Amino acid sequence: MAEAEEQETGSLEESTDESEEEESEEEPKLKYERLSNGVTEILQKDAASCMTVHDKFLALGTHYGKVYLLDVQGNITQKFDVSPVKINQISLDESGEHMGVCSEDGKVQVFGLYSGEEFHETFDCPIKIIAVHPHFVRSSCKQFVTGGKKLLLFERSWMNRWKSAVLHEGEGNIRSVKWRGHLIAWANNMGVKIFDIISKQRITNVPRDDISLRPDMYPCSLCWKDNVTLIIGWGTSVKVCSVKERHASEMRDLPSRYVEIVSQFETEFYISGLAPLCDQLVVLSYVKEISEKTEREYCARPRLDIIQPLSETCEEISSDALTVRGFQENECRDYHLEYSEGESLFYIVSPRDVVVAKERDQDDHIDWLLEKKKYEEALMAAEISQKIKRHKILDIGLAYINHLVERGDYDIAARKCQKILGKNAALWEYEVYKFKEIGQLKAISPYLPRGDPVLKPLIYEMILHEFLESDYEGFATLIREWPGDLYNNSVIVQAVRDHLKKDSQNKTLLKTLAELYTYDKNYGNALEIYLTLRHKDVFQLIHKHNLFSSIKDKIVLLMDFDSEKAVDMLLDNEDKISIKKVVEELEDRPELQHVYLHKLFKRDHHKGQRYHEKQISLYAEYDRPNLLPFLRDSTHCPLEKALEICQQRNFVEETVYLLSRMGNSRSALKMIMEELHDVDKAIEFAKEQDDGELWEDLILYSIDKPPFITGLLNNIGTHVDPILLIHRIKEGMEIPNLRDSLVKILQDYNLQILLREGCKKILVADSLSLLKKMHRTQMKGVLVDEENICESCLSPILPSDAAKPFSVVVFHCRHMFHKECLPMPSMNSAAQFCNICSAKNRGPGSAILEMKK
Repeated sequence: MAEAEEQETGSLEESTDESEEEESEEEPKLKYERLSNGVTEILQKDAASCMTVHDKFLALGTHYGKVYLLDVQGNITQKFDVSPVKINQISLDESGEHMGVCSEDGKVQVFGLYSGEEFHETFDCPIKIIAVHPHFVRSSCKQFVTGGKKLLLFERSWMNRWKSAVLHEGEGNIRSVKWRGHLIAWANNMGVKIFDIISKQRITNVPRDDISLRPDMYPCSLCWKDNVTLIIGWGTSVKVCSVKERHASEMRDLPSRYVEIVSQFETEFYISGLAPLCDQLVVLSYVKEISEKTEREYCARPRLDIIQPLSETCEEISSDALTVRGFQENECRDYHLEYSEGESLFYIVSPRDVVVAKERDQDDHIDWLLEKKKYEEALMAAEISQKIKRHKILDIGLAYINHLVERGDYDIAARKCQKILGKNAALWEYEVYKFKEIGQLKAISPYLPRGDPVLKPLIYEMILHEFLESDYEGFATLIREWPGDLYNNSVIVQAVRDHLKKDSQNKTLLKTLAELYTYDKNYGNALEIYLTLRHKDVFQLIHKHNLFSSIKDKIVLLMDFDSEKAVDMLLDNEDKISIKKVVEELEDRPELQHVYLHKLFKRDHHKGQRYHEKQISLYAEYDRPNLLPFLRDSTHCPLEKALEICQQRNFVEETVYLLSRMGNSRSALKMIMEELHDVDKAIEFAKEQDDGELWEDLILYSIDKPPFITGLLNNIGTHVDPILLIHRIKEGMEIPNLRDSLVKILQDYNLQILLREGCKKILVADSLSLLKKMHRTQMKGVLVDEENICESCLSPILPSDAAKPFSVVVFHCRHMFHKECLPMPSMNSAAQFCNICSAKNRGPGSAILEMKK
């Protein structure tokens, strides 16, 4: 064996193909490693001839007749010198307590590993195979079979003697046997047979397909997938056989069971071993290839394939070429495939090497993804899996970040930091410095933690300085988004001031400086900057931080910025900034003063009463439309001052209102007629005052003005007798639309007559209705009982003896009298009246005097 081969390790890379398979994008299904330790020592001096596998240990037979028991790491636990020649087969029962061994010199041994139980026999021919009963540990199952030229079944009798029986002979050497449950399968030169140990019947014969192959060079491979499924591999052919129960009606002289081939297909290479893997198969193949240079056939590396059997074909799931020591000299018969059902471990046995294949776990899957630089998938697989042992999510994440940085995907790398680094402040700081080294601090800035964890202030300051040097807008965004306690505020303020020295009017820097002042509770400086910039947040800042004491000398600036908001704020906070203070501050800006006082007057007519005189001039100067409403609503403005101002400015409507309010209605009416020449307004004014003298003045003024006469004729009819006007019209005066005006007067008169008649009818109808109602009320009966008394004698109105006749007078006023107690009616009127009610109408004492009469 070459020295290089002796130094090989058991790594995956050394046991798999190092060419195209490693570069494939398809992930392998199995991983490989050499069985080392004691196995390495054994195979340096000897060669492996066979091996069998138990869940707890391994049993290895050699060409020098030794049997070694190994643990799963390949360490030697026991050694047996069985024969001086090759060990052909080792068999273990399911318990792992009994072992059967046969050798090339015809020796057969079956013994207990943990007991003194032992069987020895030597035959006169080589014994190729041995298989002990799977339940050999039971006393009822002390059976095993051996195979050379015959297949012999050995059973222990009741006297502890062993007896043998020939199960089969005459078809060449028995070269392979597999015992499962009650079924024994074996292969000879002609094919495969299955024997039922219970019924003592052979139930099938599966002939081999390619009889041209030497059975000693290309032996049959058998394995039981379960108690009724046998897999046969011979040459390039694979058959999957199922043992089934025969129906009772079909038995006759046939065995109770039969075999059905459920799948059959051909492989590309010669089969050296088979093993089940769930519903798939693991196939060990012997490969021969032709050299391109010499055109001679040579032995290539064996292959381990996972295939999915179908009914008449198969699908290859994976295929790996194995680097086995000495594969160049090996033949098909030199390879064996053994497997451990419990752990899905597959052992590839060759004379100079033992390679273990096992299913790849999540850690292996992640290894492959990392090798292919599929970091995103590797990270996801690690997060989902609950079974990873070798990998840590954080390590995978860090490798992913490094990969993204190397590839130039800085933004993605920075975004992944949030998820991968989590709350680990030390790792965050480490990554920030890495981004600084490559000049990508801006990329990681949006994703830095801003609380739980909080990094060192220096980290945040370093990023802010980076933005301040090249991106004012980005700097402003970070200041706005980051809490002010993440960094040393004074350091950043000073840095901004230094930049403002170069660009003093930069609005972005000024606004950012104001925000920094706000974080530092330096609200005065912040407010001054906001006002200079006319920033919309100035009022919010004042309210939020109660900065009213700071704005007492900045009221003009606030009003210039937004007079509506400023006035509302000042009026809402009169307790903090008095009305007097605001008016004084606005003294040099009367237009702003007017806006403030006008809003104050709208809110409350009395609060600013001391400034009502001033407001007259302000309204006259800046807001005449609201002057008249102000004069009407204010009860505190001096009328003389207002009249003087209005007369100076020739405000006729306002002057008329003031004159009328001061009682000088005639002057007001004269002004309307002379200044405004508006007869409708004059008539309206006369109607409001409802003064006969005003109407007389109006008529006298209008008598020589036909248009005025027309207006009076159209409107005077309902307030003044139109005859007064008509009599004064001079003969011959042309009056526009006189006929229409007279018609209107007549129509108004007729309308008044109709209204009066309608009212009269309504009045009469109501009087009659009320009279009828009163009559109905007075016609109703009045209840008289024992409780009522005579209003004159005050005795009960009803006599105690009901049989006696009596007379009672009951008035509508509910007063009652005995008839004899009432005075006789006078000669002038026969009607009787209630003395009590009559006395009330006539005065005190009248009723008594009437009664005395």
